[in-house]
Parts: sequence; structure tokens; C-alpha cells
Amino acid sequence: MTQTLPLAVVRYLAATTPEQVADCFTEDGLALDERRSHQGRDAILRWREEVAKIRYRQDILSGDHSGDRAQVRCRLTGDFKGSPVELDYRFDLAGDRIARLEIS
Repeated sequence: MTQTLPLAVVRYLAATTPEQVADCFTEDGLALDERRSHQGRDAILRWREEVAKIRYRQDILSGDHSGDRAQVRCRLTGDFKGSPVELDYRFDLAGDRIARLEIS
């Protein structure tokens, strides 16, 4: 599945630390998750440090891309209210980095 996705998306999905996630983004990248926005690598790093406190497993269900956009659907199962949940990740890319990610 991930071999058909852009490298930046593959790196994001495979990241195991907040630092690895933040490094996938452009310097002024934007992540939108749970009605909150996280602008810039420092803010994205802090967001992912909070997310890292939750234990969960992420399974990729589908993925597609065209040009500088990609979409991935994942199932997250873990220690959080509403588990399991299926989420859509919409990526806007800038070169080999993520410029914008919206999770819904």
C-alpha cells in the first residue's frame, strides 16, 4: 500500500517519534486535528508529543495520490474514547515535505 504513496506521506505514517513526524513537514507546515491547528514544526512537535501519550495502533486501510495531494484512510485502535475509529488524512505536499495535513 505505502509504496504507491509519496515519500513524505510514507515517512509520516512510519514515524515513531514526535521528532520524526515534525521533520516530515515544511518549516511552516500546518496540521489540523480535532478542530485544532498546529502551525510550524515546533507546534507540530508539541502536538505529536501530546499524541504520543496515547497508546494506539494505526492500520492503513486505503491510500491514493495525485500530483501534490494524497489521501489515506486509517483505522486507529487504542486506549482512547471511541476506539476504534477510522480517520481520513489529507496531505498537501511541497516537494519532499508535507505543507498541510488535515485529519478528520
